[in-house]
Amino acid sequence: MQKTTFQVNGMSCMGCVNGVKRVLSGLAGVHTVEVDLSSGRVQVDHDAQCGPEALREAIESAGYKVVSTN
Repeated sequence: MQKTTFQVNGMSCMGCVNGVKRVLSGLAGVHTVEVDLSSGRVQVDHDAQCGPEALREAIESAGYKVVSTN
């Protein structure tokens, strides 16, 4: 199991939080998604089926900007 944390810009409401959770949770290999709206932090627990680049692409395809990855 891997844990990847993203700093995301553009989330402004709970609808944004739910949208990010929905797109990430739909990816094979994603186990949990935690989103902190106030800090813009998105933390994803995933396995090797889904790497950080696929997670980043999913977030950005939902209309948000990933500014960093840890």
